[in-house]
This record gives sequence, C-alpha cells and structure tokens, in this order.
Amino acid sequence: MRQRIAMWAAAGSLIAAFWAFYLFPTPPMNSTAILALARLSCPVAFVSFGLRVSWVILANAVTYALIGFVIEMLRTRTPSTQL
Repeated sequence: MRQRIAMWAAAGSLIAAFWAFYLFPTPPMNSTAILALARLSCPVAFVSFGLRVSWVILANAVTYALIGFVIEMLRTRTPSTQL
C-alpha cells in the first residue's frame, strides 16, 4: 500500500513539473482547453497565488498522495469477488 501511495505522489509531482516546464516558457495562449486540463490535473498551482514552483510541485505531490490514500483505503474495504 505504501508503494502505491508513493506512486500516486510521484505522479502528482511529475504532472506539476510537466505543467511548470510547459506553461512557463510558452507565451500565454487563448486555448482554454489546455488551461482547463492544467487546472484539473494540478489544482494547487491555480488556487494558491504567489507560491514558488518547487512548493507547487510538492503540494501537488501531497494532494495526489492523499487522493491515492483515500482510493487505497476504499479499495481495501471493498470485498473482492474471487472465484
């Protein structure tokens, strides 16, 4: 279970790092689809203004780890049907 939560946290940090490297160097676009996707996958970056990129990556990793923890807890409580 710890490894799965760590994978969720790693995925969260990689997603935030991707958006940091993709959105910062590019000029502002009018594409609302890309910004909406960024806001859905990295909500911490757009909720908290004034954070450094490293803190956004860390906060997104913690957010994804919490989501992974909840999913893993629900997964262990759900009885599996094995034949």
